[in-house]
Amino acid sequence: MKVQYLLTLGIISVLGGSAFVFANSQNPTSSVQPANVEVIAKNPCAAKNPCAAKNPCAAKNPCAAKNPCAAKNPCAAKNPCAAKPASNIQAAAKHPKVYTENGVALDGQDVVAYFTQGKPVQGNKQFTHRWNGATWQFSSTQHRDLFAQNPQKYAPQYGGYCAKAASDGNLATTVASAWEIRGGKLYLNYDASAQAEWKEDTANKIKRADANWPKILSNDTLFR
Repeated sequence: MKVQYLLTLGIISVLGGSAFVFANSQNPTSSVQPANVEVIAKNPCAAKNPCAAKNPCAAKNPCAAKNPCAAKNPCAAKNPCAAKPASNIQAAAKHPKVYTENGVALDGQDVVAYFTQGKPVQGNKQFTHRWNGATWQFSSTQHRDLFAQNPQKYAPQYGGYCAKAASDGNLATTVASAWEIRGGKLYLNYDASAQAEWKEDTANKIKRADANWPKILSNDTLFR
């Protein structure tokens, strides 16, 4: 045995100290191993690569799950400047929202009569209704009550100011005789001449007047 062991060491020495030695079946209890002997038992790292099992970065991309900037654009949700432009315009207005004389709308004309009687009718101080910053007069309690129930239905467009002038960006008073109901809405004009012009290409004049209202309440001049 000693001779065999010495022979083995000699072989190792010849090979430069690098060789594989299998366990000596004839001496299973021997615990002595040469210093330069490499034993093939098992490579614990070859069985499984713990780093290759799962890529923690590939499972879920925390940045791709939700883009906090794309979820909601705080600037697009609401434009604080566009929320109520009409209120800002009204605050700068130099004229009342309704054409009035001494606090009475439209010189006291009964606006409901245009719809029910097809003609201008003077209102009465006995039948009034307060709406939109003005006192409206009517020729009967029935007309007053109809207006009170739905003032937007009977009140003239552009606060009773001249519709033709409004289409030109101007502000002007009106007379009771220059009127027209178009599309269920009442339009009043400055005089017969303005009324005649109003009836030419009316649809486009309405579009322009709608775009100018209520900005024209800030005009310096009210034409009378």
